[in-house]
Amino acid sequence: MNRTVLYETKNKTAVIKMNRPHVKNAINREMHEELHQAFSRADEDPDVRVIVLTGEGDAFSSGADLKSIPVEEMENFDHGAYLAETYNKLILLMDEIEKPIVAYVSGLAVGAGLSLALACDFRYADKKAAFSLSFLQIGLAPDAGASYYLPRIVGLSRAIELGTGVKIDTEKAERIGLISGTDYPEAVIQQLTEAPAPAYGLMKKNFKNSFDQPLESVLEEEIKAQRLAGKSRPHQKALQAFLQKSKG
Repeated sequence: MNRTVLYETKNKTAVIKMNRPHVKNAINREMHEELHQAFSRADEDPDVRVIVLTGEGDAFSSGADLKSIPVEEMENFDHGAYLAETYNKLILLMDEIEKPIVAYVSGLAVGAGLSLALACDFRYADKKAAFSLSFLQIGLAPDAGASYYLPRIVGLSRAIELGTGVKIDTEKAERIGLISGTDYPEAVIQQLTEAPAPAYGLMKKNFKNSFDQPLESVLEEEIKAQRLAGKSRPHQKALQAFLQKSKG
């Protein structure tokens, strides 16, 4: 049986590829399980410094695979319970990972497929990619973390506009800050493999948490982070290199 998720490591990078191209990488329960396994594997591998999430074929992901829900269950289907068992577990795992996570949107990113891209630290896209948060079109509210990430990335008004389901191209996506650029970000990924741990993870955590905390709390969190980072090997090596350069 074909796997719904492909996993490959190369040059300190784990590439996680959604692999149901015949349905534009629509996400079913099997893919949820394999995505969770893949992200856990990448997180636990000390040789992996960067994680890339992408899709096979001409789509990143068309979102939830509604056709995978048996017709006889639709009337009593509990969308909330399904979210708790699938998307929420995956999004929380991605949020806890301290390594850089890059989404390469290799085509269409719709609904919960776009939500997964939003949960990544960086988003780049193929020039022909398209984006749509299409939940309202089927009478549902945005989920899979979109309500958290999208307003933080593009601002509240833009988020509400995108929440109505309008489809945008890469030019507009880059203009409003939804993506950082087009084409596969090989140079960016290579640079991120050198990002110092744990400093990168501490930075990511503090930036995210700063939206919900007063300044005093953020300053305290920075103290904690700097104590941890200050004892790390990357900081010690950088400090020694700086001192040697200064002497020269």
